[in-house]
Amino acid sequence: NEYKMTIKVAILRTGDQIISDMKEVVSEETPVAYIFNSPQKIVINSPILVTEERERSIELSLSSWIIVTDDKEVVVPVNHVVTVVEPLESVKKMYEEKVNGSNN
Repeated sequence: NEYKMTIKVAILRTGDQIISDMKEVVSEETPVAYIFNSPQKIVINSPILVTEERERSIELSLSSWIIVTDDKEVVVPVNHVVTVVEPLESVKKMYEEKVNGSNN
């Protein structure tokens, strides 16, 4: 059973935007929690600039979500998550490079 990375951005009730390889924990067909693998907090370094061509320009960086642990997996109850969204391709690539680079 091959495991496929599902990189998503979770918006938490705290307002934090966490990108991670996410899995859903289901009990009796109801999601009860998410497992965030290698979670990184998205830090916005500059405001979003929308040009006339409607291109998004944003400066951001990724930082360890919980810096006081070496745990790769963090369990987050579903009621702490406001929504889960698909990251922009560039953000997904940035995440993959950071996570894969730190494992070598």
